[in-house]
Amino acid sequence: MRGNYLIPANSKRSMLIFGVFQPIDLIIFGSGIGATLILLLTLSADTLLTVIIVLLPVLVAGFLVLPVPNYHNMRVVLTNVWEFYTTRQQYVWKGWCALDESKDSKK
Repeated sequence: MRGNYLIPANSKRSMLIFGVFQPIDLIIFGSGIGATLILLLTLSADTLLTVIIVLLPVLVAGFLVLPVPNYHNMRVVLTNVWEFYTTRQQYVWKGWCALDESKDSKK
């Protein structure tokens, strides 16, 4: 049995807090809760608009750390979408039939 290792399928999840969150996720959610508590103490929630304004930080933070299948959470999904549409993808072909320009320029 020596050298026969079994790696669990969820080994990455063991590195997460509660098996779901990264430290930045908890910081984002904690900041949303803190901002909401400060707004609750400073604003009087008399109308529906002020209630929405008071609850907006925790709702946005909760949306960002919401777990999503096939991704980590909504923050990662939005980051991937932003990078896909804002950065130009370059695919460099390195195959057996490609000419290496650096070798040709030395001749």
